[in-house]
Amino acid sequence: MVEAMMRIEVVHAALDRQLLVEVQVPEGTTLRGALLASALGEHFPGLDLMACPVGIFGRQVNDPERHVLQAGDRIEVYRPLLADPKEVRRMRAAKAAEARKR
Repeated sequence: MVEAMMRIEVVHAALDRQLLVEVQVPEGTTLRGALLASALGEHFPGLDLMACPVGIFGRQVNDPERHVLQAGDRIEVYRPLLADPKEVRRMRAAKAAEARKR
């Protein structure tokens, strides 16, 4: 019996470059399984595909080992934030307030 296949995409944006890989995987493949099948780690050697945060279409998936993919899903591999967004806004507001005082 021929196993049904589906197409998914895996994307990652490092600081210096971006990569989108199309992968054919069997139906019933988990998110983590598709990540490993994408060979994304070969293009980004420092990326730990077993521990990195991931999501589908902008929504983080908390259990990628169990999440079963649907045809057409786009897996997004996230990188750590360089700065806390709340702290950046706070610093920007303080700078703007200081500028208004002058």
